[in-house]
Amino acid sequence: MRADKRKVVLVGTGMVGMSYAYSLLNQNACDELVLIDVNKQRAEGEAMDLNHGLAFSSSNMKIYAGEYRDCRDADIVVICAGVAQKPGETRLDLLKRNAAVFQSIVEPVAASGFNGIFLVATNPVDIMTRITCELSGFNPRRVLGSGTALDTARLRYLLGEYLEVDPRNVHAYVIGEHGDSEFVPWSQAMVATKPILELCGDGGQSAPVCQDKLDEIETEVREAAYKIIEAKKATYYGIGMALTRITKAILGDEHSVLTVSAMLRGDYGQRDVFIGVPCIINQNGIQKVLTLSLTDEEKAKLGQSCDTLRESFEGIL
Repeated sequence: MRADKRKVVLVGTGMVGMSYAYSLLNQNACDELVLIDVNKQRAEGEAMDLNHGLAFSSSNMKIYAGEYRDCRDADIVVICAGVAQKPGETRLDLLKRNAAVFQSIVEPVAASGFNGIFLVATNPVDIMTRITCELSGFNPRRVLGSGTALDTARLRYLLGEYLEVDPRNVHAYVIGEHGDSEFVPWSQAMVATKPILELCGDGGQSAPVCQDKLDEIETEVREAAYKIIEAKKATYYGIGMALTRITKAILGDEHSVLTVSAMLRGDYGQRDVFIGVPCIINQNGIQKVLTLSLTDEEKAKLGQSCDTLRESFEGIL
């Protein structure tokens, strides 16, 4: 990866893609941003709109509408293209409609000579990430999805509110499918270095921590996207910022721990499935999958989530 220029190509200039692009601009996260869309005119308009805001930002980004050949020297290609999730529709229901879209994207990106990192946001993200890996032929460590990064952020926000603690001091994860079978391994959840489960019944808390409330928070995290879609038809700001966080971890070679969709190759006793788990992220993509010390019950939940994703993938390619 070049140190002198951080180049990102965004495929898909819908609400998710442009929330990501806007977040990149405001955080000065890259030096060059290329927008690609099946509607070239829309990509050109979005590039113009972003460029007009450069005078108000600290960024000197070069932003323009491009073609797949522009992927050749990119560090990251981010895929946000796809059909939108409908009210009441599960992420897995989107699968067949979005699989066809990816065939028309990944092949020309790979053909351009691109040798960077694929980052996928399109739902169902775990399966779309696996499809990207299969179509590109890339090393799985260089193909990752947004996974449960946003779900984890939602969890920490809600736990921070409940425990009256800065969410940045809450260390807890949502793992599994980015969807209905995701879950929180509470055995691994902590405030600073104190396990959250040990806070149950702690008289020193203004509101004693109880398992019922933790279960309520977990459900709220799992159903958050459905509620947002019901209220405003789509979700985009949160995922746009989550993608920017992952992008900065890659371009900055941070070795940060983020819950992204990664291929398991023996981790947690699972293989050949992309799923949201904590990973160390650096300039090469996924340096390592961090294996949490799950309880037997939590391992079973992860196994069920993996089975759900494997079954959904069968027969797609």
